[in-house]
Amino acid sequence: MRILMRYVVSELLKTMILALTVLTMILLLVMLAQRAMREGLGPLPVLRLVPFILPDALRLSIPAGMLFATCSVYGKMASSNELIALKSMGVSIKKAIIPAVYLAVMVSLVAVWLNDVAVSWGRRGIDRVILRSIEDIAYGMLRSQRSYSSNRFSIHVKDVQDKKLIRPTISFHADGDSPPITLVARQAELKFNPVSNKLRIVIDDTQFDIGASTFGEWPDQFIYELPLRSVARNNSGKLGPSDVALRNLPSYISEQESTIDVSQQTLAAQAGLQMLTGDFNELLDLQWKQSHRKLHHDLHLLNRYTLESWRRWANGFTCLAFVFAGASISILKKTPDMWTTIGFSFLPILIFYYPVFQYGVDRAKAGAFPPYAVWLGNVCIFTAGVFFLRRILRR
Repeated sequence: MRILMRYVVSELLKTMILALTVLTMILLLVMLAQRAMREGLGPLPVLRLVPFILPDALRLSIPAGMLFATCSVYGKMASSNELIALKSMGVSIKKAIIPAVYLAVMVSLVAVWLNDVAVSWGRRGIDRVILRSIEDIAYGMLRSQRSYSSNRFSIHVKDVQDKKLIRPTISFHADGDSPPITLVARQAELKFNPVSNKLRIVIDDTQFDIGASTFGEWPDQFIYELPLRSVARNNSGKLGPSDVALRNLPSYISEQESTIDVSQQTLAAQAGLQMLTGDFNELLDLQWKQSHRKLHHDLHLLNRYTLESWRRWANGFTCLAFVFAGASISILKKTPDMWTTIGFSFLPILIFYYPVFQYGVDRAKAGAFPPYAVWLGNVCIFTAGVFFLRRILRR
């Protein structure tokens, strides 16, 4: 039994490492290219992104690599009659699958950890690299498209000569009670200040337009500094449910529940007062509708926080479900060839699993399904694998 276990684990590891290396490299290159094109990053910032994007690539490639290794190894064992030889010696095929199950459990735990690292550490690291490269990003966009914009800030230029922006129009969008501000200048220059972590805009011969009226002119040099968060495309600075580490999720859920309780109590008190005073029109006004929309948003956010831990564990333990399905299907099909393995086992399982998984996530976010519905894809794949495995064991 120990010889069989070492043999199966060794074959699985060799095949998985090869598949994992290829898949991870492909995903890493695709993700880096997407970031570079979307953010206008140069070669050096792209290289800085590698360690932060790598966990994200691994969390996607590990389940696929585990599935491919399982299909390939057990397909070869079935086609070369190794499993028949085991049965002739009185050894159940189940004994040959148990090592893969043990390996899948360990790999699944690593995948859960990588899911957590990718969203809680990797995404923040990506944001830091992009924010620190904002000067290069802005100049790259201005040279290629003559414009750069974020949620709070936009620049349009006639030309870019070295570091000089020729005839820039700089707009600060309206924020709350603050009106929009437009600066039209002869030239300007962007400089990143690493000490204050701000983007400095040095502007020459400026005309100010505040709101709908012209405020005046500033013929000399004018310097304005923007915190990097206000320049970034995502400037909220607030962590979403998918950005929170697993260990911190309970505190976020508790805080969100408290917020919802306060909102519900406030709405109930307002409704009671308005009905008591006979002011029923107030129940239909804009402020009441806005309060209801905010409550629905808070409930939706609570659903997302609640299902997040379930989603990450389900993502990680995809490896275990894939082992049962991949091993049973490849043994039935006896597929030794790599392309046959991909055609009969690898691609059909992936194509079926991810839509079902995403359906469970979407319905759980909407509150239509409980949070553990994100395991729907895993349960379907696992059930199918067990069904086919029982057919194999009855032979």
